[in-house]
Parts: sequence; C-alpha cells; structure tokens
Amino acid sequence: MAQVLAVIIFVAMFVLIVSEKLERHIITLGCGLLTLLLVFGLAMHSMSAVIETLNLHSIITPSFWYASGSEGESTSGINWATIIFIFGMMVMVEGMAKAGFFRWLCMKLAKMVNYKPIPLFITFMIMSSLLAMFIDSITVILFLAAVTIELAKLLKFNPIPMILSEIFCANLGGSATMCGDPPNIIIGTSFEYSFADFLTNTGVIAAVSLVFIIIYFYLVYGKQIAADSSKDIDFSTIPEPKDAITNKKDFIVSSIVFGCAVVLLVTHAQTGLTVAFIGTVVAIVTLITSGKSALELLKKVDFKTLLFFIGLFAVVGGLEQTGILEKIAAFIGDISGGNLKLMVAIIIWISAVASAFVDNIPFAATMIPIVRSLAATQGVDLETLAWALSMGTDIGGSATPIGASANVVGTSVAAKNGYIIGWGKYCKSAAPATIIVITISMIIIFIRYC
Repeated sequence: MAQVLAVIIFVAMFVLIVSEKLERHIITLGCGLLTLLLVFGLAMHSMSAVIETLNLHSIITPSFWYASGSEGESTSGINWATIIFIFGMMVMVEGMAKAGFFRWLCMKLAKMVNYKPIPLFITFMIMSSLLAMFIDSITVILFLAAVTIELAKLLKFNPIPMILSEIFCANLGGSATMCGDPPNIIIGTSFEYSFADFLTNTGVIAAVSLVFIIIYFYLVYGKQIAADSSKDIDFSTIPEPKDAITNKKDFIVSSIVFGCAVVLLVTHAQTGLTVAFIGTVVAIVTLITSGKSALELLKKVDFKTLLFFIGLFAVVGGLEQTGILEKIAAFIGDISGGNLKLMVAIIIWISAVASAFVDNIPFAATMIPIVRSLAATQGVDLETLAWALSMGTDIGGSATPIGASANVVGTSVAAKNGYIIGWGKYCKSAAPATIIVITISMIIIFIRYC
C-alpha cells in the first residue's frame, strides 16, 4: 500500500510539473505533504520515516557545518545542505548583478575582440562555460543573452546562433564543477564529493567536450555569422564597459566576495568547511556589505526554487523509505548483469533522455539512492556511476527548449526581443550537440574508470 501511494504521488508530481498548469514549488510542496500524511502516516504509521525525511536534526549537528575525517552532511531525506548553499549563491549573484558585474564582463570581452562577430561568438561560448562553473547557469544566460541581443542590434548580426551556443555551453560548463548545476550540488552533497572531485572528473570531460562543441557550433553557424560581419558598423554607438558599473564600491566588494567564494569552494575538502557553511557565510557577507540594499537583494532571491527543492526531496524520500528505489536499482543490476560498462551506458543515456523532457533536478534527486544502492549491491565503484549520472542529467537537459532552466530563460529573453526560437530551430543544433557530448562522456568514462 505504502509503495503504491508513493509511486502514484511521484508520477502525479512529474505529470503536473511537465503540464506547467501550476507553479513548480506548489506542486512539489503539495506532493511532499501528501507523502508525509498518506505514505508515512496513513500507510506506514511511521513517525521515524517523517523525522528522517524532514531531516531537520541534521542542521544542528557539527558535521553539517564542518566535516572532519569520515563525517559529512546527512544524505537522507531533505538535503538542507543543497538548499542552504543555493540560497547563499543566489544572494551573492544578486549582489554581483546589482553592481553591474556581468554586463561589464560581457562588454569588456566584446571590446577585447574588437566587436568582431566570429571571435565574439567563440569568446562568449567560452565565457558562458567558465561563468557557469561557479554561478548558476540561469543567471549566466539571463545576462549573457541580454548583452548578446544588445550587441547584435549594434553590430547588426542575428543573435540566435550565439544565444543557442551560449545556452549549451552554460549547461556544459555547469557540469564541470560541484556548484555549477543543481544536479551536481545534489550529487556532491549526497555522496560527500568535493569541488576538486568534480573538477578532476566531470571537469575533464567537460573541457574535452567544450573543444568539440566550439568546433561543432562554428561549423553549424560560422558562415551565417561571417556573412553578418561584413556589414558597416558605427563603433561610436557602442557603450564603454565601464558604463555598465552602477556602483564602483559595490562592484569591487561583490568581486572580492565572489573570489573568496570560489577559493572556499575549491579548498573545502582540505578545510573541512561544508557547502552549507560556505553558502551561509557568502550570503551573510553579501548582505552586510550591501548595507541598505540588503532587503532588496533578499527580495530578488528565487525562494520559489528553494521551496521546490524542499517538496521534491520529501517526495523522493517517500520512494526511498518504502524501498521502491532499491527495486529499481536491482532491476538495472539484473539488466546489466553486473557489467559496469553496461550500467554506465544505461545510467548516462536514460538520464540524458529523461532530462531532455523533464526537469533534471527531480530526476537527479530520484537517481541518487538508486545509484547508491546499485554500487552497494553490484559491488561497483560509486564514483563511476555518479559521474555518469552527473553528465547525463546536466547535458541531457540541453537537447530541448524545456530540458533545463537555462534553456527556458535564454529562449524567453530572445522572444521578448523579437527573436523567436521554436522547438525545431532549437533542437536542430542542440540535439546533435547533446548526442556528441553524451557520447564523448561515455567513452571517457569507459576508458578512465571501467
């Protein structure tokens, strides 16, 4: 009974999210509440399942904030480390945006390549990947797409090829680090992996893939962009990069905070400071240094996304507590026959295909206990399966306009400015690029780990 209810609630949640009839956070919170009441209360009569899923006790444990030795963040139920870290990064990014950091960076790089479309095209792809390694890809695309359209109007070129390549490269860059993409944050905090763990594993895959992707997009759009570059441009109409800075003091402070956050993340395995601690410190320092603007920054934080995470973890907790996920893991183990390469192929391609059509965040959260169970029961290396899951969920979402939040944001910004990017136009370049990266990822994982 409990298993049936848990599955019904989970499927209903996914269907409602895809239908987009209600806001995502309302759906997951509602389904999370039903899980607690119907699955744990009515069917299981288990208060311990409720307590374990809510996981509030983990926040007050020392290991939640500082991990020493084998200790780490709690990985069962609601992953508060993920939520607190994302909140902290959201506050920091809002502070950077208010100071004009992103607009200044885009205009500065554009000036460095003399506003030539082809070098601009390649530079913005690289910048999109690098920024997305440390900042949420949604924020990266929000500002990058807006500046791209502004430059396109001034330099008289079609911005759609650049926006499509930027979106893909942001998702690719996000796969390189623990803080680059929400699925990676979930994987990292659940399996207690460090920033360096991701950088030396998925980071290597992303770096190799980026080279192929830049060549791919150049071959697809190079001629079109080159044709636009022959037009006469009045460079006196282009604003100076320094004009993007709204407040010099805030700009310097936000840049320093960002630099410190990167250092803390890179060294957190050595210092023992958890991502929850880093997120909290970053948020507090940003708010203190913002002074009177602190309340304004807090109002801009996407609390709906944080609530979405809370409800999502509760629903997945229902599947975990009732043993459904163990059965799925056993099924994958039976199909693969204990063959690690086949397991990797199943995980990476199923993750990629699923993430192309449904949000990769709930999918990653659902797969975490499945991967953990697979590693334990089949006697295979957990890290190998984790990297396959990471690349599959992060990159698979790039294939369609709805697969990842950055895709939705980028196409929306373009549409608001009169550049409509339909499913056909989007998938024509993004779907083959996705297949290229997933194939490269699988080959590298086979060679390096299997």
